[in-house]
Amino acid sequence: MAYEEARDELVRRIERREDVSERTLDAIRAVPRHEFVPEDQRDRAYGDHPVPIGHGQTVSAPHMVAIMVDLLAVDEGDHVYEVGTGSGYHAAVVAEIVGGENVYSVEYVEPLAEDARERFDRLGYDVHVRVGDGREGWAAGAPYDAAYLTCGAPEGVPDPIIEQTRAGGTIVAPVDGHLGQDLLRLTVTEEGVEREQHGRVQFVPMQGEEAGE
Repeated sequence: MAYEEARDELVRRIERREDVSERTLDAIRAVPRHEFVPEDQRDRAYGDHPVPIGHGQTVSAPHMVAIMVDLLAVDEGDHVYEVGTGSGYHAAVVAEIVGGENVYSVEYVEPLAEDARERFDRLGYDVHVRVGDGREGWAAGAPYDAAYLTCGAPEGVPDPIIEQTRAGGTIVAPVDGHLGQDLLRLTVTEEGVEREQHGRVQFVPMQGEEAGE
């Protein structure tokens, strides 16, 4: 009950701070964030801040997850691609809207991917997870209605991700700019992509061969 009360209070804080849809807030409210952080960090699970999950990675602040999910503008049944599974929290929030079987997530760090799979199974989320370089996309779920990165993209959104997103689909990603990272929403068109900027952010960098890892 204490966790439920803390989660409700978190949602109220996000609602006061950010202009996001009720559907997104409901998804945040439905996901037990304390299950997606290490046990020794559970007293911080419902603070609106990132939480370390090991291997130099973090689970994003809930308000940032809410913003990104809202920008995706997904509906039930949409296919969604995620780069950077991490603990699985962000994917679980998306799954509350589209259905877990429609979420395809790639994680570069194998132990994190294994832990996320176990967590999804235990909590009843049918999210697809594989270990690999998220830059390459995942053809099994394509074409995607939406895609997002939970890590910074120094060279912009990789072409395979754009190519695997349908025309009219949306990509949300932190992309390196002149003064730091910018949160971008890309709309894929037949001619290319249209870009919108949605403020400054700070995410851990993308991992992979092309990222110099």
